[in-house]
Amino acid sequence: MAQKLPVALVSGVGPGTGAAITRRFARGGYAVAMLARDKDRLAALEREIENTHGYSCDVADEAQVEATLQRVSSDLGAPAVLVHNAVGGAFGTFLEIEPEVLNRNFQVNTMALLHLARRVAPAMIERGKGAVIVTGNTSALRGRQKFAGFAPTKAAQRILAEAMARDLGPTGVHVAYVVIDAVIDVEWTRAMFSKPEGDPFFAQPSAIAEEVWHVAHQERSAWSFNVEVRPFAENW
Repeated sequence: MAQKLPVALVSGVGPGTGAAITRRFARGGYAVAMLARDKDRLAALEREIENTHGYSCDVADEAQVEATLQRVSSDLGAPAVLVHNAVGGAFGTFLEIEPEVLNRNFQVNTMALLHLARRVAPAMIERGKGAVIVTGNTSALRGRQKFAGFAPTKAAQRILAEAMARDLGPTGVHVAYVVIDAVIDVEWTRAMFSKPEGDPFFAQPSAIAEEVWHVAHQERSAWSFNVEVRPFAENW
């Protein structure tokens, strides 16, 4: 019988960072469980990338998370790595945003991390190893005026991840938060900023994925928690 591949669970698998993380972990020898709401995108990625498995799931819905994680464990086994990449965002001042928008983003960014981690962590603790990597951004570190519907949820996400890291680290499970201080190179951002693909203004999804892979596989005597990535020309 063929040996089962280790499992990486990636939430928020869209055409940019999520797909790039999926490709990197599949290339690294993992079976990748991809979570997203778009069934057609998941099916296309399954056809494109070997050892990937799509699961349509709204991570803001706890019942869907529970059912999906049961399917993943049954189909592939318990995840050895969780990458929470799903993101809900909105632009507007605190006077402009609808309160429900902030709540929805909190469910996707923060509560989904809690629900996913609570379901994958026990098996990691039992094995004495594993990794939970969260992709964040500079909104987790500061609240700018047009980010009132987004920044509070990312700050809460980072603090939750830090609390998890302190709980799980002594058990052998690594938790890290990757701050992406950049605009990511995808079709809609190129249109928004009127810049060509590959412009140095952008961070490349494949480069972000490489750093996520690296952090997930750090030697345990030198783990990172706060990790920041940005383009070389970024003014920070």
